Amino acid sequence: MKEEFTSLLIKWYEQNARRLPWRGLSDPYAIWVSEIMLQQTRVDTVIPYFLRWMERFPTISALDTAREEDVLRIWEGLGYYSRARSMHKTAHLLVNEHGGQLPRDFTILKSLPGIGPYTAAAIASIAFGYDHAVVDGNVKRVLARLLPYTKAVNTPAAEKDLREIAQNLLPSGNAGDYNQALMELGALICLPRSPKCVDCPVSALCAALREGRQAELPVMKEKSAIPHITVTAGILHDNGKVLIARRPENGLLGGMWEFPGGKVEPGESHEQALARELEEELGIVTTAGDLLGKYNHAYTHFRVTLFAYHTRITAGEPNPLQASETRWVEINQLGAFPMGKIDRMISRDLVKAGETNG
Repeated sequence: MKEEFTSLLIKWYEQNARRLPWRGLSDPYAIWVSEIMLQQTRVDTVIPYFLRWMERFPTISALDTAREEDVLRIWEGLGYYSRARSMHKTAHLLVNEHGGQLPRDFTILKSLPGIGPYTAAAIASIAFGYDHAVVDGNVKRVLARLLPYTKAVNTPAAEKDLREIAQNLLPSGNAGDYNQALMELGALICLPRSPKCVDCPVSALCAALREGRQAELPVMKEKSAIPHITVTAGILHDNGKVLIARRPENGLLGGMWEFPGGKVEPGESHEQALARELEEELGIVTTAGDLLGKYNHAYTHFRVTLFAYHTRITAGEPNPLQASETRWVEINQLGAFPMGKIDRMISRDLVKAGETNG
């Protein structure tokens, strides 16, 4: 089946592959950037980010010399900000230890910050032509239906199994097209729901289609319920400026700027939680005023509802007791600071409110 499968797959890919700004490039750096951005993000979303990134940081050397704040600002909106920080860190290593180039050695590649087996295989196969198979969610779905593979695919054991299967099917010397073709088939034809089996180039070889099991496969291990937390944030004002704090490098949204506040604990009112959090974070006594807005956002493992209040300092001066730094900023300058989704929504509402009042 291997020869027939890969022949049909690659022929289909050559005729139907989408034109994407990173396709057809031989630059390992551009391929690295695209693969990191594409992890758990839709292609249509990635395209403008990729273009802006490559315009701002066209080479590894340019990324190496950039400020982290600029890197995070360009990345803002893609989420998973640790990936951008890892790329920045890797750029430093590449300039200092590898002549400013991504190494061709697969073992060294996958040891670099933020580059695991998947990304290393993608770079090695697409940029360097090495015979390494990649396995993402699209590939897992295609292989699970093709074989069929009836175990839950979202487990470490399945990851290992399917990587071996993908490697065994790989046509020697054509790994780049093969990997991209498998991912493209999953993205365009072998869809999670309502797969387009009529248009599939390998439908004659598909066990799931033959057995009428497309809707059953791939099997997924049930995930636990996603928790929901309530958070408050304080909009502290001083002569037309507002206070923002930079989160510590380690942890969620590391290095990003935010409006200070925190989680509402059981039994607390919003006002009590905000006063406690601001005292713990900044060493100040405060009083919550009018509500600016209510904001919802879903992260990978939890959901947040945040209530942002205009807040008055009644005692003390803000000090970054938990943040890496704080800064008073003109409202119309907030756009220059990298922020997570909710804090960006707050900053935009503040700008709009200022325009309205002006």
